[in-house]
Amino acid sequence: MTSDSLIAVVGSGLMGTGIAQIAAAAGQHVLVFDAMPGAAAKAVASVGETWRKLVARGKMTDADAEAASARLAIAASLPEIKHARMVVEAIVEDLDAKRALFTELESVVAADCILASNTSSFSITLLAAKLACPERMVGMHFFNPVPLMELVEVVRGLGTSEDCAVVTFDAARRWGKTPVFAKSTPGFIVNRVARPYYAEALRLLNEGAASAASIDAVMREAGGFRMGPFELMDLIGHDTNFSVTRSIFNAFFGDQRYTPSLLQQELVEAGRWGRKSGRGFFDYTEGAVPPAPAFEPVRPAPQHFSLHGEDALTTAIAARLHSFTQVSHTTFITAGAATLQLTDGRTATERAIAERIADLVIVDYARDFATSKTLAVARAVSCSDVAFDAAVGLLQIAGCKVICLRDLPGLAVLRTVSMLANEAADAVNQGVCTVAGVNAAMRKGVNYPAGPLAWADEIGVARVRDALLCLAEYYGEDRYRISPLLREHALAGRNFGE
Repeated sequence: MTSDSLIAVVGSGLMGTGIAQIAAAAGQHVLVFDAMPGAAAKAVASVGETWRKLVARGKMTDADAEAASARLAIAASLPEIKHARMVVEAIVEDLDAKRALFTELESVVAADCILASNTSSFSITLLAAKLACPERMVGMHFFNPVPLMELVEVVRGLGTSEDCAVVTFDAARRWGKTPVFAKSTPGFIVNRVARPYYAEALRLLNEGAASAASIDAVMREAGGFRMGPFELMDLIGHDTNFSVTRSIFNAFFGDQRYTPSLLQQELVEAGRWGRKSGRGFFDYTEGAVPPAPAFEPVRPAPQHFSLHGEDALTTAIAARLHSFTQVSHTTFITAGAATLQLTDGRTATERAIAERIADLVIVDYARDFATSKTLAVARAVSCSDVAFDAAVGLLQIAGCKVICLRDLPGLAVLRTVSMLANEAADAVNQGVCTVAGVNAAMRKGVNYPAGPLAWADEIGVARVRDALLCLAEYYGEDRYRISPLLREHALAGRNFGE
């Protein structure tokens, strides 16, 4: 397929309009068809208005806008797209409607025309099952908003030919996107691998680890995520987010790893769908005051402290306090009577008992301890108030706001990132995608600060494995089973990037 090849987009909603816009802007001739009278014309007019705004802002030249507009046209009926080299379907997410459309398209377009679906949830194999030529059926899953989001998942069904997948991949790249190959399994890459970001936050909230606002602050300011899980679920809509989780749970035959949350189900049943309904975890009605994270009050600086060994925490605190780190066989910080250690996945209480440190405070993982504005901690049951105050005071004079979580394994960031890495490793292990593919998909598709397997390399694959072991032992659930691929890498001392 070349830039002169005709592309047809069927469905002129938000996604279809975006796909038509980026293809035409990239030099492709595009026809837009919609079964609803006037819808395609409205979409084309909307794209033209977008290009005019880009010209006004200096983001596009007049000549480029005029040329792109000349390449974008309306098909009044489905037979008018008969010369298309590729048809991208972007209609309502209804299985019967999509299958009926593709059956009809086979009677309209040429035998070598690629049939691509923008579905986010349906099996490409299932969509192609009744086609005469299932080898030309492929998934081309764009993300919303299409003009801004870089990722496209190119999804191979059981019958998809290699040529079809490669041509689709090349087309997405020519249209300015970052395509990744995926096998047609529930959730493809992004919707599957992202599940722990929501699931672990919901479990933490359900178990009283902290408030939704506090967990969001930890995930944003320590974890480096663009949005916290609760504000993100409110933005997506709980009806949508819960539906996707339940769909993936059912598609994997009730696998505990994808178990939906009763908390989220309650919100859906109450009509609290998030921003679109005015209330979700947070209140969006006029005049509502957003809840503040529960930061620890300012404590006095400890009269004395010391830093021992070198890990991400001690090195960063030493730099922030312009102090030094004493080389030792163990890594810890003392502040008054308190001992601070970086989480290894165990609860503070378990670790305090095992290591005979009564006044123990553990610190959650941070994406960058040197710059993080917020750190999460948990205290052992045996930790005295005086010792805890000293630990908090030390982190505060180092320039960190502190949120105290309930003493649960893996705390918030390490727990979540470990589960994301575990799910990503399982997807690679099952042939859904490559290591590079899943890393790119999660960065480009949901704006994670790092790909989950690249992140595991940063933390240490063995540390991720150990955190998962702690979670599995604590809860006794199959939900936290370790991916064979992650286990193999940890045992061999290998990074995923090798």
